[in-house]
Amino acid sequence: MAKIMTFFRECGAELRKVVWPGRADVISSVKVVLVSILVVALVLGALDLGFTAAFRAIMK
Repeated sequence: MAKIMTFFRECGAELRKVVWPGRADVISSVKVVLVSILVVALVLGALDLGFTAAFRAIMK
């Protein structure tokens, strides 16, 4: 039981050392993620359309 209590005490000590991001940092990171998702979705969509057209042309 003492090891468990020591573990939780050490976890609490480590969490007090964490520097949490501010609101502006979080908003900036969210914007980067959303733009990245949009770019990847557009690229994959374009590749899908291209491969579909190529496959249909080959199968004719």
